Order: sequence, then C-alpha cells, then structure tokens
Amino acid sequence: HVQLVESGGGSVQAGGSLRLSCVASGYTFSRGCVAWFRQAPGKAREGVATISTVGGGTIYADSVKGRFTVSQDSANNMVYLQMNSLKPEDTAMYYCAARAQWFGPCILKGSDFRYWGQGTQVTVS
Repeated sequence: HVQLVESGGGSVQAGGSLRLSCVASGYTFSRGCVAWFRQAPGKAREGVATISTVGGGTIYADSVKGRFTVSQDSANNMVYLQMNSLKPEDTAMYYCAARAQWFGPCILKGSDFRYWGQGTQVTVS
C-alpha cells in the first residue's frame, strides 16, 4: 500500500528554522501534486504549500509566503518543507499529502489529496 512518512518536526524558538521531509513508499512523486497541510488544536486543517511534481510550480498560503519553501528531490523520492522565521502561530501538526493522479492544477484543497502521512509535530515558542 501507499505510505507517506513525515519527519523533521520538533520544538524551536520563534525565529528559528526547521526542515520537514516527506518520503513515499509504494508511490513515486513524479506526477501530480504533493502538499503540506497543518492542523492546530481546535483549528481547521489548513493548506500550507503545494508543489506540482509535473511542472514544479508552487502555491503557498499567504500566512507562510516568504518564510516557507516547498521543494522536491525526485532522485530520493522526497518532498521538503523548509520553514524559516518560525512564529508561534506556526505551531501545528504538519502532514504531507499526495494526489493519486493529475486531474487539474495543484491547489490547497484537502479533498484533492488521496494519500496522507501520519504527521510531524512542530512547536514554536
């Protein structure tokens, strides 16, 4: 079966940086879209960033533009989220997600994504 596994979360002080990683098994990040979502306690799931594995285009939530960068390493079947200038409001569980196939532009709509990881916690204090 398809499995996505996130790593790289942790606790950092405001202004610090983290790099999250997502690796897939039973699946190749070669077509479609991969995205990062986050969810804080008591809050709705929020799209953070998405990258097209076809054309490389990216979309970011306004709240993270200029601070976060999503990228891919196709040779290692990895997708990353580099998070800089972290703020307390970035505290959340972060999930990577992948669409099963191409059916349109990559957008931060959770229901577009079939495969989800278990999440990695990011805490900013």
